[in-house]
Amino acid sequence: MIEKIKPKVTLVGAGPGDPELITLKAVLALNKADVVLYDALIDKSLLKHAPAQAIKIFVGKRVGKHSCPQDETNRLCVEYALKHGHVVRLKGGDPFVFGRGAEEIDYIETFGIPTEVVPGITSAIAVPGSVGIPVTKRGVSESFWVITATTTHSELSRDIAIAAQSTATVVILMGTKKLPEIVKAYRQAGKSDLPIAIIQNGTTKEERFVAGTIQDIQAKAQSSGITAPAIIIAGEVVRESYRLKDIYQEVITLEIR
Repeated sequence: MIEKIKPKVTLVGAGPGDPELITLKAVLALNKADVVLYDALIDKSLLKHAPAQAIKIFVGKRVGKHSCPQDETNRLCVEYALKHGHVVRLKGGDPFVFGRGAEEIDYIETFGIPTEVVPGITSAIAVPGSVGIPVTKRGVSESFWVITATTTHSELSRDIAIAAQSTATVVILMGTKKLPEIVKAYRQAGKSDLPIAIIQNGTTKEERFVAGTIQDIQAKAQSSGITAPAIIIAGEVVRESYRLKDIYQEVITLEIR
């Protein structure tokens, strides 16, 4: 007797990059996958949590390289669910933090396919934490913003200029190409001396970072060769990092001299 296929799609957050930062619930979902559709920023060792016979398909995107447009990814979720059963859509970070997870759920549910979401550890908090930057700290920052640098029209988000006027920590995703515009927004807000850091491949073995102030970060980023994928953190909390302490101590010493 042929077992009836029960279609289902589970959106799973894989965390910020370190394969050990995936949640137990995410691993359990992968254990039960018939198909895994995974993104570019996924550590491929995570695929070992899926059954050996499960189909694994790369549907990721890199900056300037769209190997699988979003509409195609949506279609594949439905197609494989109807054909094979349980599809795990494995996404970097958290599916609902600039991950288009909501769009995928909306599309899939129009076909009457049951869906589930397994939240992931977002890189917006974990990556700053990996270099000792707390997004909030009593007496330093009482709130934080998480902003995508680039809008759907490829323009700098207007929220950055608004956030630059506050005392909040600002975490900017997908912003390396917009760094000159980000710096300009902060300078216009009178924040040239504000600490800022850029972290590439955060939480992974390839992690690299550069830190400074708004007035010198462009030069530092260029000389260090920092590129995407990277996260930008602007705010006084950057100065609080134990790993960046020497950088800001050096700045203070130079100012005293």
